[in-house]
Amino acid sequence: MNAAGKGVKKEELVIPSIESLRAELAREEARCAFRRTLWNMAVALIVAVVVTVLVFTRLFALIRVDGSSMEPTLSDGQTVLLRRTEEISAGDIVGFYHNGRILLKRVIGSPQDEIEIDGKGNVYINGSMLEEPYLAKKSAGECELEFPCRVPEGMLFVLGDNRAVSVDSRSVSVGYVRKDQIVGRAVSRVWPVNDIEFWK
Repeated sequence: MNAAGKGVKKEELVIPSIESLRAELAREEARCAFRRTLWNMAVALIVAVVVTVLVFTRLFALIRVDGSSMEPTLSDGQTVLLRRTEEISAGDIVGFYHNGRILLKRVIGSPQDEIEIDGKGNVYINGSMLEEPYLAKKSAGECELEFPCRVPEGMLFVLGDNRAVSVDSRSVSVGYVRKDQIVGRAVSRVWPVNDIEFWK
């Protein structure tokens, strides 16, 4: 051994045992399996959320109340859940398209109903006065329509609950509402939380 090589220790090559290699391989496979499981769960969750949103938007619509035309039933800023359905009856609150917006009003008359509104704001359907417990105050409001009137086929006559300010079927700008304008029937007030209420 020369002088330069004195005191230099040769490193020994350590060969891992078969058992330790197997253990390391098992740990790596477990890590890969865990990552795959997480990925599969994430994909399944995303798919579930997308499907839920698609189903919800096909069956329901959320509408924010804008203005005071439906007071006291609905107030400005509240949120209403509409169920998309063709089953609409007198007394239902509906959302319908009008000039690029969705208006919320109450259905008063169905096709072929004869509507009359007197000077005190009393509403008559086919000669019988309509009981309206949802109103805070009766008002004839501004009527541009000539009464009595008959609701045409395929259309509805709608009024806001706040008759003094509501622009609805009494106005020629809104008039009768075609059934194909209807977005859906209000089934619940969902916001704010303190005001949550469900309807039929």
